[in-house]
Amino acid sequence: MNQKWNFLETEIDGLIEVTPFNADDIRGCFTKDYSKEVFEANGIRHNLAEVFYTTSRKGVIRALHFQRVVQQPKLVRCIWGHVWDVVVDLRKESPAFKKWLAFDLIGEKHNEILVPAGCAHGYLVLEDSIVSYKCGEKFYGEYDDGILWNDPDIGVAWPLELIGGEEKLILADKDINLQSFRQFVEAYGGF
Repeated sequence: MNQKWNFLETEIDGLIEVTPFNADDIRGCFTKDYSKEVFEANGIRHNLAEVFYTTSRKGVIRALHFQRVVQQPKLVRCIWGHVWDVVVDLRKESPAFKKWLAFDLIGEKHNEILVPAGCAHGYLVLEDSIVSYKCGEKFYGEYDDGILWNDPDIGVAWPLELIGGEEKLILADKDINLQSFRQFVEAYGGF
């Protein structure tokens, strides 16, 4: 089965669900998940500054992260496994300010999302997974920040039942100690 490129705009400006080129045969598959030429031909500018990967066990939440000063647009794909991916618009001038959207990113499906600068990003790992980030800006540890995964003002409806409930949740200290949405707004007002 072959899939061709497809770019689907969402309710959050600049957040695009991408179906990359994929070709299957008896050997397995060949996937091209980024092409500067193809992206630009579809009106999308995303220049790569760095690429990194995370490996996570089922039940992990990595959320809701962003860079304060030098924002980091990213093309996110689960290359193996399954994650429930969330993007929150933090751009105060955006009509979708504080809105969140979720996507099932599945390794076998090869789908990905382009997360624009000014948005927070995170995911719940539904199966042991490897996730790739193709970033349009480098990572700066001094600007690394985020909002609590379960912030009531944002109200992400995480499907915790798919991991066996909240008691099965795995959170790093970094994610446990993030600020609330109100603290973010008081400190920055949004992006």
